[in-house]
Amino acid sequence: METPSNTGIKKVLFLASNPKGTAPIRLDEELRDIPEGLRRSQMRDHFELEQKWAVRPRDVGRAILDFKPNIIHFSGHGTGEEGLVFENEMGEPQLVSGDALASLFALFKDQIDCVVLNGCYSQVQALVIAQHINYVIGMNKAIGDKAAIEFAVGFYDALGAGHSIEFAYKLGCSAILMHGIQEHLTPVLLPLRPQSS
Repeated sequence: METPSNTGIKKVLFLASNPKGTAPIRLDEELRDIPEGLRRSQMRDHFELEQKWAVRPRDVGRAILDFKPNIIHFSGHGTGEEGLVFENEMGEPQLVSGDALASLFALFKDQIDCVVLNGCYSQVQALVIAQHINYVIGMNKAIGDKAAIEFAVGFYDALGAGHSIEFAYKLGCSAILMHGIQEHLTPVLLPLRPQSS
């Protein structure tokens, strides 16, 4: 088990985006439940959390420079090949490609341990980012609000209990299934690793 106490404080940066004209998603619930889980965890003193809402492309680089996160969590819309949906200056949708995100995250590859893309069809971006970052989680198809929330809560509950990213990913998938939602195969951990028996 790889615990945060072995590596110091883990900083988690949550990036939330739900621009005007896109389907409303329950970002507030996700970003309420996750910090609550980390605060009540046995490793709570080993995590710091920063939240950025209505994220524009330029906000990502600024937040990484300012906060120096080890884990980046994007919560919002994804469109597959076209990219993730951030906001422009007017609060309208602005697509950001996987190549653009990968070029930014590559600059911080010695600092960032994991990127979670909790948005529909984000496996496309995850595959590109995984060329530079050790652990990347993306969604291989559309994911419902409830499944996205349950995955995230399970994932961070496990990290907060001192478990590895691989274990946290599995617990997140299990949490979806435990709530009777048949979307537990939607989150994908990259790079793909052989499953141990």
